[in-house]
Amino acid sequence: MKFQSFLIKYGEIGIKGKNRYIFEDALMRQIRFALKDVDGIFNVHKSQGRVYVDCEGDFDYDEAVAGLKRVFGIVGICPVIPVEDKGFEELKKVVVNYMDEMYPDKNTTFKVEARRGKKSYPKNSMEINCEIGEAILEAFPEIKVDVHKPAIKLNIEVREEIYIYSEIIPGLGGMPVGTNGKAMLLLSGGIDSPVAGYMISKRGVGLEATYFHAPPYTSERAKQKVIDLAKLVSKYSGPIKLNIVNFTDIQLYIYDKCPHDELTIIMRRYMMKIAEHFAKESGCLGLITGESIGQVASQTMQSLMATNDVCTLPVYRPVIGFDKQEIVDIAEKIDTYETSILPFEDCCTIFVAKHPVTKPNLNIIRRSEENLTEKIDELFEQAIQTVETIVVKP
Repeated sequence: MKFQSFLIKYGEIGIKGKNRYIFEDALMRQIRFALKDVDGIFNVHKSQGRVYVDCEGDFDYDEAVAGLKRVFGIVGICPVIPVEDKGFEELKKVVVNYMDEMYPDKNTTFKVEARRGKKSYPKNSMEINCEIGEAILEAFPEIKVDVHKPAIKLNIEVREEIYIYSEIIPGLGGMPVGTNGKAMLLLSGGIDSPVAGYMISKRGVGLEATYFHAPPYTSERAKQKVIDLAKLVSKYSGPIKLNIVNFTDIQLYIYDKCPHDELTIIMRRYMMKIAEHFAKESGCLGLITGESIGQVASQTMQSLMATNDVCTLPVYRPVIGFDKQEIVDIAEKIDTYETSILPFEDCCTIFVAKHPVTKPNLNIIRRSEENLTEKIDELFEQAIQTVETIVVKP
């Protein structure tokens, strides 16, 4: 059967109050963005608490569904047959024809579930359920009714038009991107940070990102890997402004002046400071990292407290309580895993102490940073002034 329309089901948006239209409008913008490169002409509109996508002429059905499945805020994508109201007898014929085309094997079970949004319609929901069910049973005697666990749930929504559908393709859920401000993602080439960005974006937060590059110790291929990761995340979040910071001089200076077991913590503190600078400049409302408690030496509770100490913006860590395998599962689902495991060094792995401190004392860390006072402000300013900024799109 050929479909020309989709009914979009949204979750949490439906319980919003007077500002619900803001979320609906944001959702429609995200749907248009997701479909802009799909072959076909799409009309996205809303009516009576529903969002619809109508497709004019020929279009790529599979690509359109794939695009909609990447939009946060959608919980269900329903390919629908819109029917003009020409009377109940005509509706019965259309439904019987729909069942015949959609389900050639009639040795199955079904249930009719009608919703009467148009209260002036002459039959109520129960009457529609009974009479449509009766018409289907008369047309196909071998089909059976099962109201508890049917193989087919036939939905009929009576509005200005009547919509018939029986398939609900699961969406991602969440909230439309842009309805909850934006935040700055510290994006490395690892598995965790792209997942963290995806998870925060799912709650309606727009993303910007900062990557710390350390030439010649990290290669151009390592940089390209991070750009590729940003591109994969942007399929869900929309375009990402990526700041690529040359971190080499700061790293070398810290390496020369500070105790080696504290290198990672002190470097991370300066990464947070630089990322926060760009976040405030762009109007971001927080930082995002892919840290998970106890995963490595720099992610113990004491280490996280030491890195948090330099930030005035909130730091969001969506995978903080996840095991590594749980993070990997999401990375595979969003297609970032294979790129993340490409064997290119990032700046966090090149200057690593043999035995890094796992329970840093904040006062000792601050004292060690006093060794940097001579040049660190100049190097910090230089890193900010020489930043390379690109906008990454899907």
